[in-house]
Amino acid sequence: MITRRMFLSAAAASGAALTIVPLPKPASAATTNVTLTPAPASWPVLPNQPETAVWAYNNSLPGPVLRLKQNDRLRAVLKNNLTQDTTIHWHGIRLPNAMDGVPGLTQKPVKPGESFTYDFACQDAGTFWYHPHAGNPEQVGRGLYGLLIVDEPNPPPVDRDVAWILSDLRLDKNAQITPDFSSFFDLTHAGRLGNVALNNGKLVQPFAVTAGERIRLRLVNTANARIFDLRFSDHAPWIVALDGHPLDAPLQLGPQDRVTLGPGMRVDLIVDLTGIPGTRFPIFDRDFQGREHRLTDFAYVDAPAMAAKNRAEPKLAANPVTEPDLKTAERLPLLLGGGMGVPYALKVDGGPELDMRQAWDKHRMAWSLNGEAMQDHSGHHGHAPLFSLKRGRSYLIEASNDTSWPHPVHLHGHVFRVLTQPGRPWRDTVLLQPGEKAQLALVADNPGHWMLHCHILEHQAAGMMATVSVK
Repeated sequence: MITRRMFLSAAAASGAALTIVPLPKPASAATTNVTLTPAPASWPVLPNQPETAVWAYNNSLPGPVLRLKQNDRLRAVLKNNLTQDTTIHWHGIRLPNAMDGVPGLTQKPVKPGESFTYDFACQDAGTFWYHPHAGNPEQVGRGLYGLLIVDEPNPPPVDRDVAWILSDLRLDKNAQITPDFSSFFDLTHAGRLGNVALNNGKLVQPFAVTAGERIRLRLVNTANARIFDLRFSDHAPWIVALDGHPLDAPLQLGPQDRVTLGPGMRVDLIVDLTGIPGTRFPIFDRDFQGREHRLTDFAYVDAPAMAAKNRAEPKLAANPVTEPDLKTAERLPLLLGGGMGVPYALKVDGGPELDMRQAWDKHRMAWSLNGEAMQDHSGHHGHAPLFSLKRGRSYLIEASNDTSWPHPVHLHGHVFRVLTQPGRPWRDTVLLQPGEKAQLALVADNPGHWMLHCHILEHQAAGMMATVSVK
């Protein structure tokens, strides 16, 4: 849909990097007040083309960067200037259930012209983001997302703190978003994949760096369905945090190692820029069919190198997460099913079991968790929780992907240790490839009814979601 001329002219344009400016340290916990107004807007995506009609927070794609210190409060007023209901979900933040932003489960939907105030403290430091949880295949796919950063009391010393908010759009020949949301193909296959990849709302461009500097690079995948799978040529970044939570020991990447981000996932890197002034080093991305392409470059400015400093192994202080007791943890099976590629049967909203054709023809459902599909339009009411957990107890979720497609599984209100990944990292979203299994250990310490779902938003819309109760 995008012509070679459009692509080449865009590639020649200058790119924009999102530099995160540190805030002054408050003497005690402070409150950040912000108003977020989702509304139709126009945004320059492709050069020499008409501006693209998007939906945006405060007329900006991405929305405003929200930044505060660990344990500070965020008070965000949502003013809905869309023509449909919306909410804001604070992805990855462990907060009170009433602030989680799921319509019909934690709050009433915010109707056009109405407002809602989110007010919560941020107990964890790290890289998080915000987006709607109402009609979100379309709302996120049209541009409603933004970055939320919670600073550590003592962040690692770097020369720059930079964010890449990665996403994509599906555009037609006039640079407009195609209206084919929730198509049969997208709902039953890999989800809605765009034909234009974006970084901070712009076409991905070479990223200017200076030899000798050390940067903190925050990677955030806000796409509906695209999985970013990056390889940094001739550089050895340190992974210091996943989904906002520090690794117990930083992991330094080798030349062939990759940084993989499914939708909703975040990775914090510390990168030492060791190239020569005036040179370029490609950063490769790999699509879900295994094909590698050049996403961007580290483009070294032709200037004297900075004096190298602060080159010790980076380390972040742990967040206050309670360790699960694996000896007493109750095991819970989680089977991901459905989609094209394998025959399946499922129940929709607790009804009778249906084969794949019946589930689609009657309900437009195609995916399930433990054989159950949940319809979003039901408002989440009347559903028995997939798991009923006792507050303070440890649990081991044994997840298995029995489909032909990858699924980033996201749990609201909690984080879990992924015991089957190196270093057993804390995460709120785990990417399961077809046939892959994972063990997720957590303490159910946040009371309420929480969403558990695939963060490929078309898979969620077609049934791959459930609720988890903590009492």
